[in-house]
Amino acid sequence: MVMVSSTLLDEHIARSFLLRRVWEKLSRDEEVEELLNMSNVMAVERLLYNDHGPVHARIVTGSALEIFDILLESGIQPSTVTQGVVPSDEHAKLIVMLGAYLHDIGNSIHRANHEFAGALLAREILLRILPEVVEGDRSLIYRIVSEVAHTIYATSNGVQALSIEASIVKVADATDMAEGRARIPYLKGKFDMHALSALSIEKVEIERGGIRPVRIKVHMKDSAGMFQIEKVMLPKVNTSLIGGYIEIIPIITGGKGPRIPPLLP
Repeated sequence: MVMVSSTLLDEHIARSFLLRRVWEKLSRDEEVEELLNMSNVMAVERLLYNDHGPVHARIVTGSALEIFDILLESGIQPSTVTQGVVPSDEHAKLIVMLGAYLHDIGNSIHRANHEFAGALLAREILLRILPEVVEGDRSLIYRIVSEVAHTIYATSNGVQALSIEASIVKVADATDMAEGRARIPYLKGKFDMHALSALSIEKVEIERGGIRPVRIKVHMKDSAGMFQIEKVMLPKVNTSLIGGYIEIIPIITGGKGPRIPPLLP
């Protein structure tokens, strides 16, 4: 069992030579850094929404890599490997890392259609970074870029993810909801159901499941936190290819609240 947090990413990078090489370039890239910072200027400063910047990017990336590993160990093969897009599971995992970390950079332009904008912005970044660290012919780079763009675009609630990799990132995006970090954008300082439900979530954990391969446990102070699960997590799971591999366990920790039976999308 692991807790969804900004430090989870470091554990996964340390275990992969390929991810570590790319991460060294990605995390130090000035354009990426500023796009993430500008995403928060647009979302937090101008729209008064919750965080969509560097911390959110790290949290989602660590969560996505954790889900990827559990699915792989459970025999679920990445789409890009089974369909011959990339040569190895490590390359598929690289797509997940890149898509997760860059998935919100489109907010630097505008909240509206930010997934589509982000997919376009990522192309130039990846074509600059990847040839320096990914071995293989140029065609492999182009295929990875295309898959990352799909992964970013498919994080939109209205878009069906068409690969396991994109599906993982889409679901991971919804796991960053603890301590007021809800994925439903809510107006800061406004006390409504969005804010109330966000503040209810205490922590989110990912572990190997019992009924299905991946179990996501959402600990909440009271039942208001169910709003986040119903309005954010379930719609993302239901527009992914991995809904049948995930069980969601809401746990109410306040007072005498019960542990709610698994939600199986």
